[in-house]
Amino acid sequence: MRPTLDEYFMEIAGIVSKRSTCLRNHVGAVIVKDKRILSTGYNGAPRNLEHCLDIGCIRQQNNIASGTRHELCRAVHAEQNAIIQAALHGVSIENATVYCTHQPCILCAKMMINANIEKVVFGTPYPDDEALKFFEKAGVKVEQLSSVNPS
Repeated sequence: MRPTLDEYFMEIAGIVSKRSTCLRNHVGAVIVKDKRILSTGYNGAPRNLEHCLDIGCIRQQNNIASGTRHELCRAVHAEQNAIIQAALHGVSIENATVYCTHQPCILCAKMMINANIEKVVFGTPYPDDEALKFFEKAGVKVEQLSSVNPS
């Protein structure tokens, strides 16, 4: 059966997530406008730094709950990396849709709001209700595709 466009781009986000170097969650993001992929990102250590796959996860080692203390994570989030890649290559993401394998956290939500993202489609929920509240207040459309099973 032919997937809808939302399902298609979410499947691509799932493929992107396979590049993740995070030990906890493999997250992928795809930024799309006018049915065209503008940028992709996955979660992992910043450029030229050691990956959690190689040195371990500080969050696991300290039993830090998911959705909390984002600043203690080595990884740059998938959505952040997708936004950064667009900026590095001079690609405007204004009024685009972000497809994420997981619901964005509050930090990513704030970045997407300021980048003027129009819509966010995600798969797996995340324990961060504040992000959804921010999206609602900012007028960003949000949709969960529960039928999608990300990596």
